[in-house]
Amino acid sequence: MRVAVVDDDTLVAMSLKTILESDEEITVVGLGSSGEEAVLLYESEKPDVLLMDIRMEKMSGLKAGERILFSDPQAKILLLTTFSDDEYIIKALRMGVRGYILKQDYEGIIPAIKAVYGGQTVFCGNIAGKISGLMNNSSASLDYKRYKISEKEQKIIEEVALGLSNKEIAEKLYLSEGTVRNYVSVILEKLELRDRTQLAVFYYRKGEGE
Repeated sequence: MRVAVVDDDTLVAMSLKTILESDEEITVVGLGSSGEEAVLLYESEKPDVLLMDIRMEKMSGLKAGERILFSDPQAKILLLTTFSDDEYIIKALRMGVRGYILKQDYEGIIPAIKAVYGGQTVFCGNIAGKISGLMNNSSASLDYKRYKISEKEQKIIEEVALGLSNKEIAEKLYLSEGTVRNYVSVILEKLELRDRTQLAVFYYRKGEGE
């Protein structure tokens, strides 16, 4: 798995490289220290996952992510930050990033990268808790009947938006993994979406009344 790391603190970037390359499945293909470098690094290396800080001078990680995703909607971007600000979380979700985790959670970085590489949307515990509250606020304004979404499908959409895998959703809702997979396929077809990430983005955008 090829990973690029961008952080305006060189020491942090080097530390992240060391942590990631302790796993034999991961190769760090480049380091950057700004949003501009993140864009150039992604264009030149096309990493499987881009691990990027949010707060950086001149161009933030959010702005860099926006540019990258505009040119390549399939880009897998995992944001790493010390801030769990609601505004950042909403912007990140709207953009279509694949994850948002805190720098303090060093032990969770490698599992998060592997999950993102595997197609999941990942949020650390603290942020997932915030998302639950944001989801509750969003749910009231999203008209599911317009999309012919059943209550069961609605619940599955919410769990997907939280970043849960089919297996985790199955365990939580007492369904088989195959049943959840079928539900997700039907939901994507109804909403004319391509994948789970687009479904999560759809949820938050529609919940904000867009």
